[in-house]
Amino acid sequence: MAGLQFQPLKLIFNSALSPRRRPSSTFNNQWDASLDLRSYLPAFAIVDTAGHNDNRRAREMCAGLKDGEIALFDKAYVDFVHLLDLTRRGVFWVTRAKENMAYRVRRRNIKKRQGNILRDDLVVLTGPQSREHYSETFRLVRAIVEIDGKLREMTFITNNLDWAASSIADLYKSRWAIEMFFKEIKQTLQLSDFLGHNRSAVQWQVWTALIAYLLLRFQAFQHSWKHGFKRFFCLIRSNLWSKHGIASLIEFCGTARGSPAHSEIVRPGYLPGY
Repeated sequence: MAGLQFQPLKLIFNSALSPRRRPSSTFNNQWDASLDLRSYLPAFAIVDTAGHNDNRRAREMCAGLKDGEIALFDKAYVDFVHLLDLTRRGVFWVTRAKENMAYRVRRRNIKKRQGNILRDDLVVLTGPQSREHYSETFRLVRAIVEIDGKLREMTFITNNLDWAASSIADLYKSRWAIEMFFKEIKQTLQLSDFLGHNRSAVQWQVWTALIAYLLLRFQAFQHSWKHGFKRFFCLIRSNLWSKHGIASLIEFCGTARGSPAHSEIVRPGYLPGY
C-alpha cells in the first residue's frame, strides 16, 4: 500500500558513551539526540554527564518541534506534563506505555484482534496525579511487533486519534533505525575509544565526531553516493593527504557494485499501512 507522507519525524533517544578501555577517572557520559527519520541526520544533540532524568531532558530535545511534527521516544522520556504541552502545541507523539500506567477505556475501536493488532482503545488516565497532569483522551494500541526476529507484545500510546493502529506500531518499529546511526558513529568514528578520559576531552571527541559525520554525509549526498557510509568514510580517510578532489574520487571509486545499505539519497518519510 502506498505510504502517507507526513511532517518531519524526530526520534528522541539517548546512549551511554562507555570506552572499551575504561580507567577509573573516566566520567560517565551520555548523549541525547533528535534524529530526523527522513535523512537519518541528527537535528539536535546534548552531550553531558550521565545521571539526569530522561523525562526532563526530553523537554529540551522537543523544544524546537512545530505544529504537525511527530516525536517518537522510548518510555524513559514519558512525562505527562510534557506530553500535554506537546499536544497543545499541535505536536504528535508516539511512545510506549509504562507498565504501571493506570487508565480507563472510554471507547474500543476494535472488538477483537485484527492481525497483529490486539487492542486499539481511546483511554483516559485515572491516577490522581497523572490525571491532573494529562486530562485529555489519548490512544492506546497493543500489538505484536517483530524485534530482532522475535515477536513481542508491546503497548503504545499516542495523541493521534486518526492513524491506523498498524501505522502506530510500524512507526515505533522505525525507532530501531537508531541502532544503524549509533553503529555508524561509534564504530566508524571511533567513539568506543577516547583519546582523553576527563569530561572535557570526551565531550570534545564526541562533538568532533558528530561534526565530521555531518560533513561526510553532506558530501556523500552532494555527490549522489549510492553505497554505505562506512565505505565512503574509508575512501575519504585513505585519501586525506592526496591531491584528488572528492568528486574525482567518487567517480573513480564509487562505481563498483556493492550493497547500498544506507545510501545518501533523502527519501520522504511515510506511515506504512496507513
